Amino acid sequence: MTGSMIGRVFNNRYEITERIGIGGMAEVYRAQDNVLGRLVAVKVMLPQYAADPSFTQRFKQEAAAAANLQSPYIVNVYDWGQDDGTYYIVMEFVRGSDLKTAILERGAINQRKVAEIGSQVCQALSVAHGLDIIHRDIKPQNIMVQPDGNVKVMDFGIARAKNSVKTQTSSVLGTAHYISPEQAQGKELTAASDIYSLGVVLYEATTGQLPFDGPDAVSVAMKQVNDLPVPPREINPDIDPALEAIIMQALAKNPVERFATAKDMRQVLNDYLAGRPVNLGDFTSAETRVMGGVAPIGPDSTAVMPVAPGASNTTSSSRSYRSDDGSQKKSNKKTIAIVLGIIAALAVIGGIAFALMSGSPSEDAIQVPNVVGMTRENAVAEIEAKGFEVGTVTEENSDTVESGQVIRQDPNSDVKREKGTKINLTVSIGVAEITVPDLKDMTADDARKELTANGLKYSAGPAEYSDSVDKDRVARQDVAPGTKVAKDTTITYYLSLGPEGNDVPNVVGQREGSATSTLENAGFNVAADYDYSDSVASGLVISQNPSSGKHQEGTTVNIVVSLGKQVSTYSVSVNSNGGGSVSSSASTVDEGGSVTITITPNSGYEVASVKGLDGVAASGGTYTISNIGANVTVNVTFQQVQTSNPPTPPQEA
Repeated sequence: MTGSMIGRVFNNRYEITERIGIGGMAEVYRAQDNVLGRLVAVKVMLPQYAADPSFTQRFKQEAAAAANLQSPYIVNVYDWGQDDGTYYIVMEFVRGSDLKTAILERGAINQRKVAEIGSQVCQALSVAHGLDIIHRDIKPQNIMVQPDGNVKVMDFGIARAKNSVKTQTSSVLGTAHYISPEQAQGKELTAASDIYSLGVVLYEATTGQLPFDGPDAVSVAMKQVNDLPVPPREINPDIDPALEAIIMQALAKNPVERFATAKDMRQVLNDYLAGRPVNLGDFTSAETRVMGGVAPIGPDSTAVMPVAPGASNTTSSSRSYRSDDGSQKKSNKKTIAIVLGIIAALAVIGGIAFALMSGSPSEDAIQVPNVVGMTRENAVAEIEAKGFEVGTVTEENSDTVESGQVIRQDPNSDVKREKGTKINLTVSIGVAEITVPDLKDMTADDARKELTANGLKYSAGPAEYSDSVDKDRVARQDVAPGTKVAKDTTITYYLSLGPEGNDVPNVVGQREGSATSTLENAGFNVAADYDYSDSVASGLVISQNPSSGKHQEGTTVNIVVSLGKQVSTYSVSVNSNGGGSVSSSASTVDEGGSVTITITPNSGYEVASVKGLDGVAASGGTYTISNIGANVTVNVTFQQVQTSNPPTPPQEA
C-alpha cells in the first residue's frame, strides 16, 4: 500500500476521500460509495501486517463476525475484500465523536448519561455474546457517541468466536488500561472479560480517571491483575452509591463474581435509570493474582502482548463491596492477603523480567535514526548511511507537516535494531484537497451536513429566485461541484425563492370587469371587495394588493371596487285614524330625494287635520315632499262630514 490512499477506488466502487483515524493494525478513511451514493468508512489494513497470514485471517474474521451483528448500537459492516494486496472493510460512517474524546474534553460525565451509555453497550455485547463472539477490546475509543446521544460500538478487529478451535494464544490482544485480569494473563476469555472492560469504561466516564494507570503497559497490566481500584466515590463524591456498586461488580477480579451476562448488567443499569431498587448483594474482588508477562508498549494502544512463561493463578483473599459500604471489617485474613500479595508481585516481576530479557535486542543492534521532519530524500540517505534499509513509504495528507517531509517512522528512533532492518516511512503530501460536493436541490440542513461530512465549512448566502429549483432548496453554490479545495474551506450556498414570476399589472381606475380581465390574462386570480368613495366613481377600482412587482402565476390579487359616495337614507311613514286611506310612493328615500303622499277620505268623511304635511284640503289629494333631509312621518285624522238639517227626534208612542 505505497503512496497516498486519497483518491484510490476499491473494487471500482469505494472512493477514498479523507483519512479519519489510525489504529494499531489499520487506518480508517472516509469514502464515497459510488454505487449507492452514500458516505461510508473504509478500514484498510496497514501494509506491514498485510503479508502476515495471521493478521489477514484476523482481519477477515472481523468482517465475518461484525457482518452478522445486527443492533442499533453496533456499527454496521457493509462489505469487505482485497484489492491489489490491500485488505479493507467497508462500514457504516458514524457521525459524532468517540467517548474517549468526550471524557478528555469534559472530565467526569453526568452519571445518568454514563448509565445510558453502559446500558446501550451492554445491549450491543448481548448480541455479540449471543453469537459466541467476544469483542476483547471494549474501550471508550471504540464507543462512538452520535449527535442524538446514542452510541455505537465499533472495531471488532480482535474479536474472536468463543468456540474457535484456537481458544487460547501465547499472545494477549487488547488495550492495557481496559483489559481484564484473565486477558492480561493470556487465559481463555469469556463474555465476562468484555464486562470487566466495560466496567473500566464506566469508571473512567464517571470519575474522569482510569482505575489503573502507569508509565507502560506492563505496570498497568500488573495492576489489573493485582490491585483493587479506588472506589469511584472517593474521586467523585457525587456518584450515586448504586451506580458505584454496579461499576465495582463489573470490575471484580474473578470473572464469576461479575455480572453473569451483559443482559444482566443491562437490566441492573435500566433499574438504576428507572429509579427501581438496585439489588446486587455481596461480591468479592480478587486482590492477589499472578499475571503473565506483557511487552512494554503504550498502555492506550490495542496491541499484541506476549504472555510470560509460567503464568499462574493463585488463590486470593478478597473484600466485600456494597453500594452502602462504609468501612471494611478487619480480620486475620488481611495479613494472609498481604503476604500472598507480596509473593504474587514477586512472581509477576520475575515473569516480566524473563519476557523482557528474552525479547531484548542483540549486541549488534544499533540505535534507529530519527528522520521525522526530514525530507524524503534526506531521510532515505540517513537511513541507508546508518546501515538500515527503507521499507514501505506511505504518503498521506497533513495539515501540520509540509509536503515531502516525513510525518512518522516505524520503528521509532527510541529503539535499537540490527543493521539491515527495514524502516517504514509516512511522508506528507500536504494539506488534503477535498472534492466539493454538489449541493443543488438539497435542503439547507442537508447541505450543511454534507459539507461538514466532507471536512468543509458552510455559509448561507441571500436567497434568490430560481425558475428551475423549488423554494427553500439550494439553487447554487459559490464553488462549483467537483472543484478541489483545502480542508475547512467555506462553501456558500444560496437557497431558492422559487420562480420570480410575472409583473402584476396596475388596474386602479379601471372598470371592475376590465380590471378582472387584465389580471387574469396576466396569470393571476382576482378577489373583489366593495367600498364607498367620495373621490372614485361607482364601479371603478379604488386599490389593489399586490399593487406591483413580480409574483408567481396563480397568486391572488385583491381589488377594491367603488360604490360611489355614501348617501344617507330616510324612512317614510304614513298613518290614519280610519275614515280614509293614506299612502306613500316609497317607504325610504335618499337624502335630497322626494316622495309622494296620497290622502283619500271615505264617503261621508273629510280630512280633519294633518301632521307632517302642510296645505292638505279637507277632500284630500296628492302631495309631494321634496329635498328630504330627515325621516318623514305623516299622520292624518279623518272626520264625518257635518250636514245643515238637524236630526229628527224620535216620536213618542
